[in-house]
Amino acid sequence: MQQPDAALLATSTPEERLAAEGIVLPRAPGPLGAYRPWVIVGSLLMTSGQFPWREGKLAYTGRIGSSVSPRDAYAACRLAAINAIAQIKDAVGDLGRIKQIARIEGTMQVATGFRDHPKALDGASDLINSVFGEAGRHSRMLYTNTEMPLDTPVLLVVLAEIHG
Repeated sequence: MQQPDAALLATSTPEERLAAEGIVLPRAPGPLGAYRPWVIVGSLLMTSGQFPWREGKLAYTGRIGSSVSPRDAYAACRLAAINAIAQIKDAVGDLGRIKQIARIEGTMQVATGFRDHPKALDGASDLINSVFGEAGRHSRMLYTNTEMPLDTPVLLVVLAEIHG
């Protein structure tokens, strides 16, 4: 993915950067169980795990490195990040309230022998960095699971600090 234009980052809002990429945020996905899709504790916003939903259906299923190609894994992580941003917007209203994306955690369902986890998760990181600019520069953690809920290839959690 191309690095965002420095002038665009300096003069635009996260919502404008989404629009510049042609992204319309979906309605924030609801929970699949007895939990909240996001929680704010003090100035820390934590999303629950986000799937690669598109129009209420999983856009990708299966194992990365077998039925899900590395290219599709990148796209699935990017789509999960779009859903995470929708959760963040639902929580704070204005994405400009995000002071810092602190961490992205990606859990992936991978085939034996798949080792390009970081490149797949870049689908989420590249989008977050593009939308939030310097405030999007984050730490991250990768996990793998032998079985994922709904046979999803990726589950993404985002932690963010909110301005007052």
